[in-house]
Amino acid sequence: MPINVDSFQDISYVIEDAAAIITINRPERYNAFRSQTVEELIKAFRAAWADRQVQAVILTGAGQKAFCTGGDVKQRAETGDYGPSESGMFEIGNLHKLIRDIPKPVIAAVNGVAVGGGHVLHVLCDLTIASSTAKFGQAGPRVGSFDAGFGSAYLARVVGEKRAREIWYLCRQYDAATAERWGLVNTVVEPEELMNEAKAWVAEIAEKSPTALRFLKQSFNADTDHQAGLSNMAMSALDLYAVSPEGMEGARAFAEKRKADFNAHVVSH
Repeated sequence: MPINVDSFQDISYVIEDAAAIITINRPERYNAFRSQTVEELIKAFRAAWADRQVQAVILTGAGQKAFCTGGDVKQRAETGDYGPSESGMFEIGNLHKLIRDIPKPVIAAVNGVAVGGGHVLHVLCDLTIASSTAKFGQAGPRVGSFDAGFGSAYLARVVGEKRAREIWYLCRQYDAATAERWGLVNTVVEPEELMNEAKAWVAEIAEKSPTALRFLKQSFNADTDHQAGLSNMAMSALDLYAVSPEGMEGARAFAEKRKADFNAHVVSH
């Protein structure tokens, strides 16, 4: 059954030639995702998978400031979770697997800040094109969160162990030129050229054998598919950690625009 794109509140879904363009549309929250956002993204990716016209997917964010800043920490500070969903679950792990499993290349068009869970999304995409104004990084240990699955283990495959540990331990933000030098993105373009470049890449992909591309993507994934087990365990751990006093201190500090105080939670043994 075709999806009703008019029912989407947090994203937009457009077919343009051979491209399915999926846009996270919460610019007032820097395109942070809540449970509903994730469910809508899952529906859009499944629709793109089923659509024979679609040869590749472009994932981007609305506006110029942010690609995606990960889970909506303000929502978590207010309610202790990421809001209601149809399934009753926060299905970010299923979205990660879907980006990997869809048998079509997924291109992240990073138009601004890609941080936290938003950074994980771009890392999981097959290719990344970045605006010269884009910023990249992780924020989990600063705001009471983490991704000990694909977001760390697979990141280490992309940029190497030392860089991945730096990204997670220091929670700095890196400019697009640095990300390209590290192999975190494929290419950098000026902001006004970002979507045109992404669409041009889709046009090139559309000239290729879809069956060959499907086998290639599955071959690339085969080397890291075991990390799905780590991801499942990490998501279970995050469910417990996020509502702990330590996790909530990070979320509340973010919402209150203050520095988190984790001193009471330092491990002494």
